[in-house]
Amino acid sequence: MAISNHYQTLNISPEATQLEIKKAYRRLAKLFHPDSNQAIGNHDQITQINAAYEVLGDPQSRQSYDRQLQYHAGLEAVGFAGWDEKPTPQQRTAAAQRHYQRRQTGQDADEQLEIWLSRVYVPVNRLLARILNTLDEQIDDLAADPFDDELMEDFQDYLEDCRQFLGQAQAAFRSLPNPPTVAGVAAHLYYCLNQVSDGIEELSLFTLNYDDHYLHVGQEMFRIARRLRREAQFSLKEVTASR
Repeated sequence: MAISNHYQTLNISPEATQLEIKKAYRRLAKLFHPDSNQAIGNHDQITQINAAYEVLGDPQSRQSYDRQLQYHAGLEAVGFAGWDEKPTPQQRTAAAQRHYQRRQTGQDADEQLEIWLSRVYVPVNRLLARILNTLDEQIDDLAADPFDDELMEDFQDYLEDCRQFLGQAQAAFRSLPNPPTVAGVAAHLYYCLNQVSDGIEELSLFTLNYDDHYLHVGQEMFRIARRLRREAQFSLKEVTASR
């Protein structure tokens, strides 16, 4: 019995980002759910889709699953196809050797980490700081008179700058797959970017109707984003300290 492949179930590449996994899951869940599409609704299919997303939607469980796939791929390469049986010690050794050789022919793990830090973490962290560290000052300026057209235009310009910084941060985050050692760091950054995106939209709604509810919700989302950014920094310190 061949091992099920969650990437194939969601029809995505093993290199897909967490955001791409989420989008694929939503699309397939809507397509095959009996309540939303009775013509092609399939209970077994939606069960497989849910199971795949439960694993791949969490960065840490995805990391473990990827290692499992690599192990099985190594066993297949040495002729083991009977998944109802246990591989022999010789087959396990051969699979481990193949996996080690693949790692040796690729980039060194430390080099991969350094590249990810310079091309992904550093620019994303810097752009997040430019967004998150200036909100309180912007709101203080606006509080002088929220109905002043010039002050409101300045606040809208700030939000537009935030959108541009966010777009740059999202592009940098998607530019490279994260090394397994920083899966936790990447997860914090991913959720931080989502909070910032939602927070900007809430603050934008405030500029349209002056409803303080949207202002408070946007501030809370930025507060959560700041916490997630700090957690990413702490996680990275733990990774670098253990090297």
